[in-house]
Amino acid sequence: MKTLGIILIIAGIAMILIRGFSVQTEKKVVDLGPVEVNKKENKWIGWPTYAGGLVAVIGVVLLVGGNKKN
Repeated sequence: MKTLGIILIIAGIAMILIRGFSVQTEKKVVDLGPVEVNKKENKWIGWPTYAGGLVAVIGVVLLVGGNKKN
């Protein structure tokens, strides 16, 4: 549980600092035999800041709770 707690703390801090990322996708708009028209789009995948804080708090709880049992 100690390792999982540390991983969650690091992931939570990273989620607070990096609020999301952009992914580029390519869509086929027209396909007329040898002629193709493609469109590139950027999609933003993000999460709220409080989600990172929640993950970090859960990591701290696991880290502290795991030490009390030993």
